[in-house]
Amino acid sequence: MRQALIYLWAFPTTFVGLLFLPLALIGGGDVSLARGVLEIHGRWIALFLRRCVPIPGGASAMTLGHVVMGCDQFCLDSTRAHERIHVRQCERWGPLFIPAYLLASVIVRLRGLDGYRDNPFECQAYASERRT
Repeated sequence: MRQALIYLWAFPTTFVGLLFLPLALIGGGDVSLARGVLEIHGRWIALFLRRCVPIPGGASAMTLGHVVMGCDQFCLDSTRAHERIHVRQCERWGPLFIPAYLLASVIVRLRGLDGYRDNPFECQAYASERRT
């Protein structure tokens, strides 16, 4: 029951991730389920991550609730520990995750720091990733 409530709480963010599912399928990619998280990749996902994510060089992977998008399977495999931290953050923040993440980026940018690397959500993911 508790796990069902967690999935429900995170569902608004997961729903945004699910909107990318057709891009994976029509882009010759793949969809798989790994420990309760849908992992998707494909040509159109890669294009979105590389060109539309506002960090230098784009992103190799991105988490939206219980959906992790990667440029390819290698990116999904190599970022899994990091992205699972974001899954846990989404489970904690629920529908507030995306606004909280974006607000944190704005605040650190206003302080003259890097909106991605210095974002507390990313700092937690990188720190946890180093411990594993």
